[in-house]
Amino acid sequence: MSDVDFDIGIIGGGPAGSTIASYLSQTGLSCVVLESALFPRPHVGESLIPATTPVLSDIGALPKVDAAGFPRKYGAAWTSSAESRIPAMGFQLSHGFRAAEVLFSERDQANVHQDYTYHVDRGQFDLLLLQHAESLGATVYEGIRVKHVDMEDACPQITFTLGRREIGLRVRMVVDASGRSTFLGRQFRLKVPDPVFNQYAIHSWFDGFDRSALAVQPDQANFIFIHFLPVTDTWVWQIPITESVTSVGVVTQKKNFAAARRDFEGFFWSCVDSRPELARALRQSRRVRPFRPEGDYSYAMREICGDRWLLVGDAARFVDPIFSSGVSVAMNSARLASYDIVTAAEKGDFGKKAFEPFESKLRRAVRNWYEFISIYYRLNILFTAFVADPRYRLDVLKMLQGNVYDDVEPVALTKMREITRQVEQNPDHLWHKHLGTLRAPAQAPLF
Repeated sequence: MSDVDFDIGIIGGGPAGSTIASYLSQTGLSCVVLESALFPRPHVGESLIPATTPVLSDIGALPKVDAAGFPRKYGAAWTSSAESRIPAMGFQLSHGFRAAEVLFSERDQANVHQDYTYHVDRGQFDLLLLQHAESLGATVYEGIRVKHVDMEDACPQITFTLGRREIGLRVRMVVDASGRSTFLGRQFRLKVPDPVFNQYAIHSWFDGFDRSALAVQPDQANFIFIHFLPVTDTWVWQIPITESVTSVGVVTQKKNFAAARRDFEGFFWSCVDSRPELARALRQSRRVRPFRPEGDYSYAMREICGDRWLLVGDAARFVDPIFSSGVSVAMNSARLASYDIVTAAEKGDFGKKAFEPFESKLRRAVRNWYEFISIYYRLNILFTAFVADPRYRLDVLKMLQGNVYDDVEPVALTKMREITRQVEQNPDHLWHKHLGTLRAPAQAPLF
């Protein structure tokens, strides 16, 4: 169309924005990506799950990622300070309740031809994806802050500042990939804070940390680790960044974070010290980045698409990151949205109805993630039991791999919900005292 500057205007150049720009550029649609930062920029969230691999392959970026030298991630492990004598209640367990681990090679995944994914420095990873989108034909502007999107006319206009000038671009539709700044969510007043998952994080990078300190097997050192603490609803991530540098972060509830009174370092160590073996290993390493806080972890949007616009990635929904789902949801939501956008472009109709398949599939997938995480916090020993029990292990692994986009609910999730309800309703149940405090409204429309 001659009356527009680009077919698609994309706000944000992170994994969601660069991925959808790559998909659409491959089909011949003209895309402009407007990114407020200058890449590479620091970003928390460094571990990928296997569901990102088919997307990277689709857009032709997988060889570049594999050649970038990021540490390979073959599996994940969880540790707990809880006593191993917790009754097994009929589950077939190999390591009790103190540890659980999975290997991605245990289960085949469609269009995945490698048994590993990656731990990535997000600054470098995001830059790679953005440059890849540009190599496919997308126009990329960095250091551009969008001020307003006017949706009144048949062709939306995106207004941004360049130096002292105000510039407007006309596009056929707008994709908001602005991450947790949720540009259109704020402009349209769509954002709804999560009533339960109000988690905050304090994190840094450490050089020389012994990653095997809490591992059951020495060859798990380069897994992603989640260490639960004997502090209510609080956990620690352990993610390799380079051969010697490890990202470590404490995730806790907002009320605990507020009590830190901005003494991030003191609060971090007070939490880590509750797991002495972890604290000893971490204190023997060298911190190489300042402590940084991250907040506003979970929220939803009343709408994620409309006439000539849609939201992808964190701009559409953010769920507590305990299973490293953020980049996967960003990239897969971009993948799903691109299908509907291409069809809409072919028909010349970018109305809301064109994006209903995307909305339905994304909401169902994230709802599965949300309930999976809810059960994990509510009764994390149940998660450990399901991972360790061969009857349920592969179904749980499927969810951990990010395969949550099927039309049917995972069988293991249904069973986990049933058992959690039994434990909640029976104060005499042997697991009742192990219930966590978080109770997410899993059946609520937005959550």
